[in-house]
Amino acid sequence: MTTPSTPGFRPTHVVPGDGMPAWEAPDPAGPTVGLDPLLPVRLVERRGDWGQVLCSNGWSAWVDGRLLVAVPQDPPASGAPLARTVDPRPLLTRTEEALAGYRAAVEALAGGGLDGQGFRTRTRGLRVGLVVDGESLWLYDSDHGRWVYTDGTRLHTYAADEPPRAAEAPEAAGYAPTRVVPGEPTRVVSPGPSPDRDVR
Repeated sequence: MTTPSTPGFRPTHVVPGDGMPAWEAPDPAGPTVGLDPLLPVRLVERRGDWGQVLCSNGWSAWVDGRLLVAVPQDPPASGAPLARTVDPRPLLTRTEEALAGYRAAVEALAGGGLDGQGFRTRTRGLRVGLVVDGESLWLYDSDHGRWVYTDGTRLHTYAADEPPRAAEAPEAAGYAPTRVVPGEPTRVVSPGPSPDRDVR
């Protein structure tokens, strides 16, 4: 879906680079339409993982708010508190510990201290993901079922295992709160064709 630019519209986020599905209500079982990659949107409401976005033409829909990419905002006014950042070091520590646990299980299996069943039991539920490319790092956050990206300064959600949920607030789920812009009019999206892919 594309939208023309409207004078005075100021986006807070853009759609991820590969696009994303959108729903008329915060319900993954409902009909979806696809939002174009890097489409500017304004986040107007959060319900758990769900985010209601407003497009520049007044059209609104619900999306997985964890995947929206924030656009730079004006610098904070003098004396205003700085925005909180998510430190990547605790997740790096957990990843190192999980990898060390897997390596220890491999060593025990290779040394005869574990058989195949013991190895499977010891590694059951262990999930580790790590990609390093220069300053760019992708980590799998098994506590929250998501891939995160960092350039060394802060974490950004890159992709999530599950569809968005409305059961708990984003802070309770361990996600940094996303700024909501109040006072924007919204309209309900009309059902559209189902996208070809399932974003998880």
